[in-house]
Amino acid sequence: MIRFGIDLGGTKIELVALDDTGSELYRQRLATPRNYSGTLDAICSLVSTAENVLGQQGTVGVGIPGVVSPFTGEVKNGNSVWLHGHPLDKDLGQRLNRQVRVANDANCFAVSEAVDGAGAGKRLVFGVILGTGVGGGIAVDGKVHAGGNGIAGEWGHIPLPWMRPEEFRSAKCFCGNYDCTECYISGTGFVRDYNLSAERKVVSGNDIMQLVAEGDELATAAFERFLDRLARSLASMINILDPDVIVLGGGMSNVDAIYERLPLMLTQYVVGKECETPVVKNLHGSSSGVRGAAWLWPL
Repeated sequence: MIRFGIDLGGTKIELVALDDTGSELYRQRLATPRNYSGTLDAICSLVSTAENVLGQQGTVGVGIPGVVSPFTGEVKNGNSVWLHGHPLDKDLGQRLNRQVRVANDANCFAVSEAVDGAGAGKRLVFGVILGTGVGGGIAVDGKVHAGGNGIAGEWGHIPLPWMRPEEFRSAKCFCGNYDCTECYISGTGFVRDYNLSAERKVVSGNDIMQLVAEGDELATAAFERFLDRLARSLASMINILDPDVIVLGGGMSNVDAIYERLPLMLTQYVVGKECETPVVKNLHGSSSGVRGAAWLWPL
């Protein structure tokens, strides 16, 4: 059985075809049309081309930056605003003449790493995206746990836990609230925090980590604050979910020092002061989202 996964991003739409073992059979990408009808056309073209090349039909799963509302059946909460207000899964299903499953891209990441990635063999996987923003997804037995409101795992938009006095109302999130976790532990938040105290401004987390390697005091202090905030944030999720494993993705997941330092810091904040929850780097890298979309149709 072939499974097609579609990663519907703001700049590109990528398709991957997987067989039952998770082996990749085909991959193709197109630029994302920034309108709804063009997006439907592009996805259908990718699927049609792949099926012609492979000589058979397959299931279709799509990962999107946002969610399909369980109440209206329409897309919301994404930065690809041309999708909003449309029943993407139903419209694609009608065009492709089959059922199409659509899930948040962070949920797809969690599913990918749960099925055959860094969380394989674990029952409850919490997938974390530490990139431009902060995303999260929950996979239980290799399947998405979206919740009744379709927003399970959205830890980026809860307040930073155990806040210090200087952190209160220090950052306003795009969602309209102050002091969301995303404001502090995203790559963007890391850069903002460093630039507040530095004369020489940086544009990326990689820039800061290079300065850390050079022994820069301001960069080192910013990274210490980042690690402590990450530990607080993950500890609060461990207190709620107690996942079997936490898998990190996004640009900041490539910072090796996180995996060396973070496990010891979690015990400061997890209730009971004991914590053996593994925090690991993703296995599939930038392919996790598109692979997870394919695995929305499980074995």
